[in-house]
Amino acid sequence: MQPMLATPGALPTGPGWVFEVKWDGMRLLADVRDGAVRLHTRSGRDVTGSFPELAGLDAVAPDLLLDGEVVIVDRGVPSFAALAERIHGTVSAARAAARPVTFMTFDVLRLYGVDLTARPLLERRATLERLDLSGVPALSLSPSYTDGAALLTATAEQGMEGVVAKRADGPYTPGRRGAWIEVTHRTSTPCLIAGRRAERSTASRIAALLVGLPGPGGLRFAGRVTAGLSGDAVQRVLHSALDGLTRIAPPFGEDIPRVDSAGAQWCEPVVVAEIAHAGWSDDGRMLRPEFRGLRDDLAPGDLDPAPVTRPGGG
Repeated sequence: MQPMLATPGALPTGPGWVFEVKWDGMRLLADVRDGAVRLHTRSGRDVTGSFPELAGLDAVAPDLLLDGEVVIVDRGVPSFAALAERIHGTVSAARAAARPVTFMTFDVLRLYGVDLTARPLLERRATLERLDLSGVPALSLSPSYTDGAALLTATAEQGMEGVVAKRADGPYTPGRRGAWIEVTHRTSTPCLIAGRRAERSTASRIAALLVGLPGPGGLRFAGRVTAGLSGDAVQRVLHSALDGLTRIAPPFGEDIPRVDSAGAQWCEPVVVAEIAHAGWSDDGRMLRPEFRGLRDDLAPGDLDPAPVTRPGGG
């Protein structure tokens, strides 16, 4: 099963909505059946080995399917950058204990073999709240609120990502954008890595990423990312993901400015990176982009298309 998706938009008003924190983490479906726990990302990748803290989810119920986000708190707020080092391969129990994650669950989709997806959100929520989650220290119930405006203000003040508004009477529609609306405080866009440039002084280190988004004429150039790449852990993760994907020609469906492409080593655009930025230029480039981490939970086909450029743009 694929998770239900939210549509970016403005905070809705009026009756019939409930509101939750938009966690800065990785979306997971936690499937418990036949005595086994399986964790899958939005793209369907099995990441059970990455989160040994959640191996005891069968203590909640022997047959269960939960939706939620796994997070790591850094300086009081969830940090996707901190989580990025935990989502690439199997993690030992000792390493997990040193910096544990929390699975913030916000929906229950199956319980004791009964499919709950057609039930209204409030009914699913009531079922989730009746479950005893205390036996799994890494599992927590994501709070739900009725005052969306107050929650939006609070999350902004605390430096959090934003709010998700959900129709109280809405069913769960797997893999589709249904009656959920996400409102974020900052712009962050998943992009495909299509090339890299090395540092002048150290050829083994990556100084810049060239990223793109799907467009009507093929992959569209979205910018050259230089911020957020300096850490040794980031360098290891990027090399592990990109080495072996080299190609001769750029994969873009348009010409790339030489100031960006000079010295680039092109790669197959199959690796997704989360890029924070300050909005878009008229020609569809990200303003002040910064690498936040890889999105192993997303496949290339999950990405939204590039923004439409304005007259006079590229």
